[in-house]
Amino acid sequence: MPRKPTQKRAIVTVDAIVEAGFMAVASHGLAGATTRHIATLAGISVGSLYEYFANKEEVYEAMNRKLVEDIIGTIKPLIPSLTHMGIAEAIRTMLHAVGALLRRDNNRYLQCARHGIQSDIKADLTPINRVLIELMMQYLMHHPRYARLINLSAFSYIAINGGMFTLMKHLNEENPSISYDKLVDGLANMMAHYADGELALLEKP
Repeated sequence: MPRKPTQKRAIVTVDAIVEAGFMAVASHGLAGATTRHIATLAGISVGSLYEYFANKEEVYEAMNRKLVEDIIGTIKPLIPSLTHMGIAEAIRTMLHAVGALLRRDNNRYLQCARHGIQSDIKADLTPINRVLIELMMQYLMHHPRYARLINLSAFSYIAINGGMFTLMKHLNEENPSISYDKLVDGLANMMAHYADGELALLEKP
């Protein structure tokens, strides 16, 4: 039965296996990648890989957790500055940061996300939603007038889920009809226009 890494050397080995998993999937796809591919890229034997992972699916699960952790690690440090921005600027800043993460290391994360979308292996995005909800709550604390929006729950749901889904879909298109910058500007301006338009109606005498 695979063991959990506790010592520093074991943790380093597991991290290397996960990183090798990203490289293997980027090169061979989810179905084509094998534990031998992953072990070779990690610089270890297949037997050493099986000390920590029962099969490649367990490696994929660890990769999904790593991707989610890195997205959270990208968004969370931005929260203090995002809460002091206007809606459009905040959305632009966050989406550009997440886009840069996904395209890092020759699009390695992005290619894995593409393969994941095309398969039954899905990442648990609940932790990302929690961070985005935290961002939304802190934003409302700094901009309480937006708490007056009649459809605040719908606005929050669309902003959190729709924005990220649209981002992933666009980045996974081989030949998108618009540039990433135009997409980000469109999403940012759309959400800001909706929020400010609703407020204008509420504040209208």
